[in-house]
Amino acid sequence: MLKNLVIVESPAKAKTIEKFLGKDFTVKSSFGHIRDLSKKKLGIDLEKNYRPEYVVSSDKGKVVDELKKLSKGAETIWLASDEDREGEAIAWHLSEVLKLDAKKTKRIVFHEITKPAIEAAINNPRSINSNLVNAQQARRVLDRLVGFEVSPILWKKVKPSLSAGRVQSVAVRLIVEREREIISFKSDNFYKVAGLFQGEAKLKAELNSRIGNREEALKLLEECKESEFTVADVTKKPAKKSPAPPFTTSTLQQEASRKLSFSVGQTMTIAQRLYEAGHITYMRTDSVNLSATAVDSAKEVITKEFGEKYHKARTYKTKAKGAQEAHEAIRPTYLNKQKISGNSGEQRLYELIWKRTVASQMSDASLEKTTATIDISKSKSKFIASGEVLLFEGFLRVYFESSDDEGEETAKDLLPPLKAGDKLDAIEITATERFTQRPPRYTEASLVKKLEELGIGRPSTYAPTISTILARGYVVKDDRDGVDRKYQVIHLKKGQITENQKVEVHGTEKAKLFPSDIGMIVNDFLVEHFPKIVNFNFTALVEKEFDDIAIGNMEWTTMIDRFYKPFHKDVEKTLKESDYTKGERILGNDPKSGKPVLVRIGRFGPIAQIGESEEKDGEKPKFASLLKGQLIESITLDEALELFKLPRTIGEYEEKEVVIGVGRFGPYVRHNSKFVSLKKTDDPITITLERAVELIEEGRQKERDKYIKVFENDPDTQVLNGRWGPFIKHKGNNYKIPKGTNAHELTHEDCIKIIESQPATNGKKGKTSTRKKSK
Repeated sequence: MLKNLVIVESPAKAKTIEKFLGKDFTVKSSFGHIRDLSKKKLGIDLEKNYRPEYVVSSDKGKVVDELKKLSKGAETIWLASDEDREGEAIAWHLSEVLKLDAKKTKRIVFHEITKPAIEAAINNPRSINSNLVNAQQARRVLDRLVGFEVSPILWKKVKPSLSAGRVQSVAVRLIVEREREIISFKSDNFYKVAGLFQGEAKLKAELNSRIGNREEALKLLEECKESEFTVADVTKKPAKKSPAPPFTTSTLQQEASRKLSFSVGQTMTIAQRLYEAGHITYMRTDSVNLSATAVDSAKEVITKEFGEKYHKARTYKTKAKGAQEAHEAIRPTYLNKQKISGNSGEQRLYELIWKRTVASQMSDASLEKTTATIDISKSKSKFIASGEVLLFEGFLRVYFESSDDEGEETAKDLLPPLKAGDKLDAIEITATERFTQRPPRYTEASLVKKLEELGIGRPSTYAPTISTILARGYVVKDDRDGVDRKYQVIHLKKGQITENQKVEVHGTEKAKLFPSDIGMIVNDFLVEHFPKIVNFNFTALVEKEFDDIAIGNMEWTTMIDRFYKPFHKDVEKTLKESDYTKGERILGNDPKSGKPVLVRIGRFGPIAQIGESEEKDGEKPKFASLLKGQLIESITLDEALELFKLPRTIGEYEEKEVVIGVGRFGPYVRHNSKFVSLKKTDDPITITLERAVELIEEGRQKERDKYIKVFENDPDTQVLNGRWGPFIKHKGNNYKIPKGTNAHELTHEDCIKIIESQPATNGKKGKTSTRKKSK
């Protein structure tokens, strides 16, 4: 008979906990949730006060059977899932499905996997918190009701296979609205004037105001040409910089994006591994608090590594709306451990967390800022020179927080000695044409920041929300090349004014979130017919109500009922209305045929169309797919007409036509009945024959490299190079090659042995084939 059975939700967590518990404890994993709402139907009994209808997940049968068997023979069962709402719900589902005896079941929580934390948890068990469970149930039920009732409407009114989600739809709305701001943005130009002056040493200064146009810039430089430059005043001010607070889930995601180029999902996956290995505290939190033990540990590390003057104990207060998991910030479990073993991503993220935590308990950085005002004798404008010197680095010795702002301010140079009345010589004055910046597109991290500011979502929802909108194709994460832009530069040097034109690349995007056409159309449909679902304030209010349920101040079914009844009326009203336009937009008429040119969503995505669907003359309309980066909302008539030039023949290679076209999977080159995709940087409208031939040859080389081994006596069996490395293909099924095996040395007999020793996959997302293995 087992003395103690500990159930956690993750195998990695189980492995770490086992190290701290004695032989009297058996630790097992539930592998996450063991049951969920039924997928075959609504899964909620609307007639019985929204009672959820849970079923054990199809892949959890064996896990449940094993846990039932072990729990029946255990003296005490310890439910040790995570301490947030999701973890509480997992514990509750386990107790329900396993039919655990309340007298011998104990709920324990800890926010770090260390021996003291686990021992403290075992010494202070509690019962399952029904308020936290109900808050999780409320979220799950509400999201199911929205998805189940709105998705079929989208299928009928917009396009089959679409789906809607509560928080996800708000995130899409933010991205769509930002895109529309960018589309409607009109850039203004201005001139930025900078001077290089000579005093005791050289110094740089900038004009204290922008110049509106070229004429004003020329006028100023003419004035400067005849002017004397005098230092009007010099001010020196002490300044300080303070460290950022320790990481919350949101700030960790943002900083890992800026400093490490990690996606939000990547950050959370790595953080989960660090937590389960016992390296950091729980990674889903909106608290910036540090425990007294952590503060003391930080003091010890700082004074030992840097000295007493670098230490300053600090406490931070959580500002996040409705802070849910307000236990402690994300920090290393052992601050004296500066580095850990693990893969590169784990080491880099851990180091970031360590630096941020230690820096939060360090002294301010001390600076002296100097500002000098320079008069221009023939103008009312003034030049301003500024500099700073770092007197004491404090926390900057360890860490400095990055910023999302473009053109982020950098440290200024120290100015040479200056005093009021000093005369300066102008070495060069330059007026450079600049342009007002359009609003920036969201990155994953800046979207999380915006959601948090609006009070939408919680630490556990940011990553899955972004994953969902990307997976559904409502949003794409992409890089975009910039375009050339000309700008003027006017110089005053040695009494001569000269002008020249330069070219810069602007509008380059890296890992930014762009709405797709279908994302914009679905957003517009929801805004028109279900404004409450995509209302920022309403969504934030719903989050607050979940928080109220979690602390026992609200009945969860009451909250659901208040939402569902008016929502369901909107559903019934929308179903009765006529078909939605599906984003259709008429651009004008085709100059050749006179027929209307329109853009809309087609079966396989956005398309341009010449002619109506039902022409009186019996002629069918022409169709062309939109190119990447083109949107139904912003494409022009000329751009749409260009698409109908495809497919186009651009020449011959090896006496065969080379054709450029656009298909379901994007632009391609067709040659000798073979297709090769164009690269992101290739424009199908302007691509040359020379470039197309390069792509054809690249495709051929890739095809040659694909085959490692073929067998004349068995053409159905091949050793191939795949995306994830070499594998065996046999009669349409794929088989893994065991680690340590050289694929180039495999014989036909070796291949058959491997085929017979393992199940096949059909090459589609690793699904096991239903076919029998060939003998």
